[in-house]
Amino acid sequence: MKRIDWHRPWLAPLQPAAELVLQAPTWRDGLNQQAAIRHLNNHLSLPIQFVPQSVLPEGMAYESFISATGCVPTRDNLHDFFNALVWLTFPRIKVALNELQAAEITRRALAVAEQARHTQQAQQTRGRVRDAATIFDENAVLFLTSEPSFSSLLRGHQWQELFIEHRKEFNEKCTVYLFGHALLEKLVDPYKAITGHTWIIDISEDVLASPELARREWLDRTVAGQLKDGLSTSDFSHLPVLGVPGWWPAQDEAFYADSGVFRPAKKK
Repeated sequence: MKRIDWHRPWLAPLQPAAELVLQAPTWRDGLNQQAAIRHLNNHLSLPIQFVPQSVLPEGMAYESFISATGCVPTRDNLHDFFNALVWLTFPRIKVALNELQAAEITRRALAVAEQARHTQQAQQTRGRVRDAATIFDENAVLFLTSEPSFSSLLRGHQWQELFIEHRKEFNEKCTVYLFGHALLEKLVDPYKAITGHTWIIDISEDVLASPELARREWLDRTVAGQLKDGLSTSDFSHLPVLGVPGWWPAQDEAFYADSGVFRPAKKK
């Protein structure tokens, strides 16, 4: 954990939880203390606990295990550390994702079993819903804006317009949270091409102006509710995350003109 630079702006939402966790004798102890204090439960109302990876039964899907037990297998590495911090920071979204993934695993397993009864040939595949849920869990960027045209600019990869021409308005009318724990892990050693999958949330000026903690609580409830309606890979738009204004030095026109990173939108 010593490699983490907590002064990075994208880590600010996770920092309050991290400070509490790292005060404990071990960070897994700290995680479990905070999970208990915050009364974190999964969708079956089972308490969330962070357990060693060895507890996961061989052959059982990670997501199914969390759903059935409330236990989150956690290895001693940055990837799982960030995953756990996201659980503490956006617990409702994590619960909604886990419920979605576990239900999809069960549904597809039943479908495969039924197919095997009739054809003697069946193969379990992940499917589009699980693929989308994994993308969200590992690489999602929560992009909040009170200006509808900014959503269009982002989806259209109009980088110069969004980040140069409208920079002042962007800072007034947008805020960005990193959710994906693999994305957070990559950014321990940041480089320009790191790209996230944005989940765009149109918000009111009141939400944007609310205190940070209240805004995060609103965001956690809102996105968790949205996920109950399903998820598709087409829901995402790409964002080179170091392009977010203020997140990297020298963000001038030449910076955003690098088409190897800030790529134009694909022609339909």
